[in-house]
Formats: sequence, structure tokens, C-alpha cells
Amino acid sequence: MPRWLPRAMVLGLALYACFQLGSWAFHQLIGLLINILIAFFLALAIEPAVGRMSARGMRRGLATFIVFFAVFIAVAGFVFLLGSMLAGQIVDMVEGFPKYLDSVIRWINDTFHTELSRVEIQESLLRSDWLRKYVQNSASGVLDISATVLGGLFKLLSIFLFSFYFAADGPRLRRTLCSLLPPAKQTEVLRAWEIAVDKTGGYLYSRGLMALISGVAHYILLEILGVPYAPALAVWVGLVSQFIPTIGTYLAGALPMLIAFTINPWYALWVLGFVVIYQQFENYVLQPKLTSKTVDIHPAVAFGSVVAGTALLGAVGALVAIPAVATLQAFLGAYVKRYAVTDDPRVHGHRRRGGGQALARLRGLLRGRDTQEAEDEEDAASGTSRTSGTDDRP
Repeated sequence: MPRWLPRAMVLGLALYACFQLGSWAFHQLIGLLINILIAFFLALAIEPAVGRMSARGMRRGLATFIVFFAVFIAVAGFVFLLGSMLAGQIVDMVEGFPKYLDSVIRWINDTFHTELSRVEIQESLLRSDWLRKYVQNSASGVLDISATVLGGLFKLLSIFLFSFYFAADGPRLRRTLCSLLPPAKQTEVLRAWEIAVDKTGGYLYSRGLMALISGVAHYILLEILGVPYAPALAVWVGLVSQFIPTIGTYLAGALPMLIAFTINPWYALWVLGFVVIYQQFENYVLQPKLTSKTVDIHPAVAFGSVVAGTALLGAVGALVAIPAVATLQAFLGAYVKRYAVTDDPRVHGHRRRGGGQALARLRGLLRGRDTQEAEDEEDAASGTSRTSGTDDRP
């Protein structure tokens, strides 16, 4: 046995054990890493406001606290107003549900010539086995729901805590990173940081603009239909559809449909149709144009980055994909060598001169002309003369 073989086997086993340990640790910490990623982009989003306040002499910690407190007050106020509105609508729906049920039963009896009654339907539902099983499963799932809610609150608190540290100690974090690199690399790190702040701010600006357009469009529809609480519902649709990826559109459209149903069931169908049509307009027309202008990336790249981010990290990936790709594209653009573009007309989408000769030849072949006639047409098109094979002199 060679002397190096036992040591190579031990080294291979050690590397395999390290790989397994690292893989296990990564899967255990994937939730924490995603929270840190969200917190980092949130800190980049509020960096301009914190930087302006600190430039006027305010401490960064206090400036960060004021920004977060303002965001918290705005979100809490909106949730409170929306919750009170939703509670009132739910009470009205519960009170009016017997009327809706009676109208449905009356329509079924008139259409299908049946003799159904609301009392019989209620008794059959109360005595059904599926209702009893549903109540039992709901009672056993209360602890699971509570654990999920507490876990979500803990994740939200962790994100805000990390983002507060990233924003308040931003200069210290940059100094720490720069101290580990040579001076030439320090300049690149600071430039990348500045680009990330600009692109993240542009992305949030585009999302806010789309939320405003969506809110105004849905407000007009709800006012035309006479749906109550139209301003609050419009704000709900605009914010939820833009800042909650993947499922935000469905959550945003469900609440206006529910409230419109209490007024008239047909109004709910109108709201559904408008939501679907507007979503297609936003996905294929509005969002690519605004994103390409504010974040400065091609619409196809923006769409592909969202799809890739969703495939990798789910909703979080869809939310941070566009600013991350825009930052990477702007940073790497300085290292890509570019050359002067040739003056060939094909570069600008025009046909090259002389293309009519090939077209004339193709036409001649399709019409069954002989080769000599096709060459004569080419000579006539190019303005040149071809010597004939026969002597025409007297």
C-alpha cells in the first residue's frame, strides 16, 4: 500500500464530514439567512432618509428610530382602519346572510321546481358528519395556528432588529468591510454599496407608483359600483398587490369582491373581471416599463429575475430579485469592455444594399426561368452589362 493512500483516505473522509456538517448548518440557518437578506434590503431602502437626517446633525440611531417609527405608525393606522371596516362589513354580512340564503332557495325552487326550505337546510348542515369533523379538526389546529402566528411575529421582529442595526451602524459596517480589503478594493465596495442604495430606492419608487396607479383605478371602479369604503379598499388593493409578491394580487382582490358581494352579487363579478384585466395590463405593460425606467434594466430581464428569484427563495426572492439584479448589472457594467458599433445597416434593422439581386434570382427560380434570364435581371438591377455568349457584330 502506498504511504500516501491512508492519509488521502483520512483527508477525503474529513472533507466529506465537513461538507455534511456545513450542509446541515446551512439548512438549519436558511431561515435566519433569509431574514438577514430582507433586513439588509430594508436598510438599503431607508438609507437615503437616514442619511439626510444624519447629515443635518442628528445621530444615526435616532434618525433610524424616527424612520421606523413613522413606518410603524402608518402601517398600524392602515391596519386598524381596515380592520374596523372589515369587522363592520362582516357583521352586516352575517346579519344579511339569511336574506341571501332565502333568495337563493327561492331561485332554486322557481327554477328547478323543488320545495326546499331554509330550516331543513340548516338542520341537515348541523347534523352532517363533515361539519362535526371540521369542528374537531379546527379545535385541534388552534395550537398550530397560534404557533404559526407567534413564529411569524418573531421573524418580523428579527427582520426589523437586523435592519435597524444595518441602518444605524451603516458607516461602521462599511468601515469594517473596508478594513479587510486593500485600498483599491475598498473603492469598489463603496461604489457597490452606493449602487445598491440607488437601485433599491428606485425599485421601491416604482412599486409605490404602481400602487398609486392601481389604487386610483380600483377606486374609480368601486365608486362607480357604489361599493362602501372605496378609498380604504383602493389603498388596500394598491399596497397589498404591489408589496406582497406572488399571492398579493389574490389577497388584494378578495376583499373588494367580498364587500361588493354584500351590495350585489353581480358587483363581485364586475370587480373580479376588472382585477383580472388590470393585472394583465400591469404585468405586461405597466410594470416592465416603470421597472426598466426606475431600476434601469430591460423589461425581459426584470421579468426573468422575478421568476428566478421566486424559484430560488419564494416570495422573498420575488421581492428582492429586481434590485439585486439591477445592482449587479450596474456594478459589473464598469468591467465589461465595449467597442464601437459598425455602420452596417443590419445593425440598425435595415436591409443591406444589393439584397435585390438575391431576391430577383429567387423569383426567377420560382417562376421556372432559366439561369440566363435570372442573370440578365441581376445585371439590369445592378446597372452593369454582361457580354453575351454570341457575337452581335455584323
